[in-house]
Parts: sequence; C-alpha cells; structure tokens
Amino acid sequence: MSNLLDSEAGSERFSSYEAELKLVQADLNQKLDQIPELSGEPRKAAVRQAERALEEANELLDQMRIEKPNIPAPAKSKINQRFRNFESDIDSLRRKLKSLSDDRKALFGSRYTDSPTTDDQLEQRQQLLSGTERLERSSGRLRESQRIALETEDVGRNTLADLSRQRETIEHTRATLLESESYTDRSIKTLRGMARRMATNRIITIAIITVLVLLIVAVIVSKFRR
Repeated sequence: MSNLLDSEAGSERFSSYEAELKLVQADLNQKLDQIPELSGEPRKAAVRQAERALEEANELLDQMRIEKPNIPAPAKSKINQRFRNFESDIDSLRRKLKSLSDDRKALFGSRYTDSPTTDDQLEQRQQLLSGTERLERSSGRLRESQRIALETEDVGRNTLADLSRQRETIEHTRATLLESESYTDRSIKTLRGMARRMATNRIITIAIITVLVLLIVAVIVSKFRR
C-alpha cells in the first residue's frame, strides 16, 4: 500500500515538474533568440536572464531525476525516454548560451577590454547575487521535496496502522463468529436431546395410559361376568 501511494504521488510530481520545465524551456528559447540582436548592457541583461532560466531548468531536471524511481514500472520506459529528450534539449540550449556568452565584444559593446573594470566587478557581483538566489531556490525546492516525502511517509504509516487495526477487528469478529457457531452447535444438540426425551416420555405416557385403559376394561368385563 505504501509503495502504491509513493508511485501515484511520484507520477503526479513528475508530471508537474515536466509541465513546468516545458514552460521554462520555451522561455529560455525565446531569450536565446533575442540575445544575438542585442549588445552591451541589454545583451548582458538578456544573458543573465537566460542563465537564470537555464539554472531553473537544471533544477527541474534534478527534481524529475529524483522522482523517476517512484514512477510505476509500466510507465518507466516512456518516462526515461522523455527525460533523456529533455536532458538533450537543455544541453543544446546550454551550449548555445555559452556560445553567445563567449562573444565578449557583443556582450560588452564598445567598452570591451581585457583588463577588469568597475563594470566587470559589478557584473561579477550581480552574478554572485544571482547565484545566491538560484541556490536559495534550489534549497527551497529540496525542502519542499523533503516535506512531501515526509508527508507521503506519514500517510503510508497511517494507512498501515489502519490496516493493522482492521485486521485485528476482522480476526476478533471471526473468533466471535466461531465461538457463536460453537454455542449454536451445542444448543442444537441440547434441543435435539430434549426432543428425543420428550418423544420418549410421550411414548411411555401413551403406554401407561393404554395399560390403564386395558386394566379398567378388564375390571369392568370381570364385573359383568359375575
């Protein structure tokens, strides 16, 4: 029962992550298509947005990977194929983003230089902040997954406890029925014995009455003969 609950919950969560990943993937594709048309600050902002979207896609893939073992066996083959397709698509988008990010002249525009600048330091700081935000989102997802897993475990444990109590009730009821059946058998035997004794008593009574009647008739006949 616990395994069945885990499988159903795992399938629902996997489908939920899959739907969310499709939306993130579509958004990432749109951002990557816009980047080549931009330069300078707008391009850097678009790249950062694409990086956040890619990070979110990776987080969803991780969550889907965690839920795969809980998928029912008949559906695992299709699920694994869909998961591999998602991994391939996200990997292609990652390479495309890396290619666009490596184009530093387009990324920094006319201010591109090999020496670090204040803008470079600011960008690094922004990237660190963005990485911190992504890490917090990942931690939140992991905490949510852990909470759901604990809730599922509690449900399974309560279900097993209910089944155990129901089994005890059924066994107690069965024992009561067997005891009642034993009482019924004894009662039937007692009634049959009483019926036999009543029949015997009736026969004896009839015999006594018959003898008495015969004696009375004999007495009467003897009197008339005198």
